[in-house]
Amino acid sequence: MMNKPLLTVMLALAFIPAAMAAGSSSTSRPPAAPRAQTGDYELGVRAVQAGDYQRALALLQKVVQAEPRNADAWNYIGFSHRKLKQFDQSLPAYQKALAINPDHRGASEYLGELYLMTGELEKARERLAKLQDLCPRGCAEYEDLKKAVEAYQSVQKKG
Repeated sequence: MMNKPLLTVMLALAFIPAAMAAGSSSTSRPPAAPRAQTGDYELGVRAVQAGDYQRALALLQKVVQAEPRNADAWNYIGFSHRKLKQFDQSLPAYQKALAINPDHRGASEYLGELYLMTGELEKARERLAKLQDLCPRGCAEYEDLKKAVEAYQSVQKKG
């Protein structure tokens, strides 16, 4: 029979790929941070991955109520609002994530994408420059935002 700490670590490791799938590449939570109800964060991430953004928001709001400094949860809240085209609610969530962890690659990428969706190319380029600083050897977040900026510029030239 496994002891409880070992089982907890194994379960946490099982959820890491799920958390990374939507681009959140932060280690913003300190190891001893208080936790929301068991599973709310993981269920919220799964809801994001399934495209159920309303459910994700409900779960992730519980997380940030219990853990207001959880940059990953704020990032996913911003992502969910953006996917629901609620840009005015998406922006402050990304800003909170970045206030907690200025080096949060996922929030930088997604904020850049939000800026493109709202026609703010220069601000998107600023996020891209931040990601370039964070990822001197490259990273998925940088590459994704770079492609989005290039696509946006291409459409602007044609239009």
